[in-house]
Formats: sequence, C-alpha cells, structure tokens
Amino acid sequence: MPVSSKTEDLEAFLTVVDTGSFSNAATLLNQQVAKVSRAVTRLEASLDVTLLNRTTRRLELTEEGELFLQYARDGLNVLEKGEEALRLLKRAPAGRLRVDAASPFVFHQLAPLVAEFSEAFPDITLDITSHDSIIDLLEHKTDIAIRIGDLSDSNLHARYLGKSRLHIVASPQYLKKYPVSGEADTLNNHKLIGFSDSPGLNKWPLRQEIGLRYSLRASSGETIRQFCIAGQGLALLSNFMVHKDIEKGRLIPVFTDYIVSPNRRESVNAVYYKNSAVSSRISAFLDFIQPRLIL
Repeated sequence: MPVSSKTEDLEAFLTVVDTGSFSNAATLLNQQVAKVSRAVTRLEASLDVTLLNRTTRRLELTEEGELFLQYARDGLNVLEKGEEALRLLKRAPAGRLRVDAASPFVFHQLAPLVAEFSEAFPDITLDITSHDSIIDLLEHKTDIAIRIGDLSDSNLHARYLGKSRLHIVASPQYLKKYPVSGEADTLNNHKLIGFSDSPGLNKWPLRQEIGLRYSLRASSGETIRQFCIAGQGLALLSNFMVHKDIEKGRLIPVFTDYIVSPNRRESVNAVYYKNSAVSSRISAFLDFIQPRLIL
C-alpha cells in the first residue's frame, strides 16, 4: 500500500476513535461515511486484525485496536509534522480558522491580539465566535475552543495555555457602602452575583464550605463583570478578565486569603480535533497567542 494511502487510512481510524463514530469522522474529514469505513477496513486488512468492534449502538476498540492506537497516533503525528515542515518551507499557513471562547476571553484576551496575528499571518482568515457554555466542535464547525476549567471530553486534543487565578471582587463604591470585614462566612451578608446557566460556577473554591446566596445572576461572565463595576455586589471572576480593572482601581479583590488555589476553575486550555487539513493553522494560532495571553 502506498505511504499516502496508509496515512489516509490511519487518519480515518484515529478520527473514528476520537469522534466516536464513522459519521462524525466523515463530517470532520469532509468525506462520505462509506469512504471512511472502507479506509478502516483496508487498514484492518493490511494488519490482519480487527481494530474496531462495530455494533448498531456504539464502536469499541478491540484489544488489538487498543494496542495499535498509540502507535498509530504517534506515527501519524510524526508524519504530519514532517509534511507541515515541508509545506511551510514553501508557504505560510492559509485558510479559515474557526475559534470559539467565552465572551470575556474573546473581549479581554483574543480581541487585542487579532490585528497583530492578522499581520503576522495574512493568509489565515479568523472566524471567532463566543459561547458562554461548552459547545460541540463538530456541530458548530469549530476548529479550536478555549475552555476555562477542567476538561471533560477525552476525545479532544488539548493544549494547556496557562492558569488564571480567581478573585472575589467588588467596586470601590460598593465597598464604601458595604465594607468587608470578618471571615468568609460573612459573604452572605453581601450582595453576591452568580451565574444563571452554570450552577457549577456558583460553587466558589473556598477554604470552608459555604452555601452562598445570590441576589443577582447573569449568564455571561462579562455581564457579571459589568455589574460588579457598577457597584451591584461581589463576584468570583478570573484574573484574565479583571486584571486591568484591579490595576486601575475599578475593582478591588476581597476575601483573598479564603480562595483555594490551585482549583478546578483556573486552567485555561485550547481543545481541538486532530485534523491535518487545519493543523498548521491551529499550531500557528496557538503558538502566537500563548506567550501573549495575560492570564
């Protein structure tokens, strides 16, 4: 079998495993389901083993498939890096790159970098969307998503971008009217601002467990930030979105000693499906933004 055909078959196999089905793999690879299925069957025939048990409800790796999986992934990654290196000798990465992140991350981290990135990579067209909830990358045809906090989808590749500490913040005018004093258990004496659509974000990582009561809620972290600046109460927000407010005195951190760090909400990761068609654009984007992020 020619090397190019074997590479395509390996990519089909890995994409089926990563996305969980032949149909999802076909969507990601922009191919017909039958073509993806034939590629995996051809790979199994060349290896003289069954890699996937196919049922009407789900796919499962066989023992041989489990053994072969990491070798296939490592081998394909090496080949792709070599191919990308050769391509980049001839030309820069080009094409559309679709990036999704929560609106505060887009506003405070990505938006300030777009002009410089576009100047460095004029042939890459950025398409940036903002969702404050976790989206399905395939459904939304997204190449990269920036996720804040723990990762739960093991089918996605992830690149750790850094850690963003959490601050309980309030405006000077709020604190003048409602001074902070005492232990963390006095938090419920204050007006607290929480998230309406993400209950997990309303469980603050405090050194003592407190059942917090919220007088105001919003679905967007950026909206909560604006409420804080307007003197509407206290909120727990990531450093990447409030560091300038703190530096300029628009917001003041309080109850600092009562926040547990590290915690599950501090990690910032980029997640993506491995797709050689866009991998050079993904690498270019992440290599560019990572050292410039202020987390």
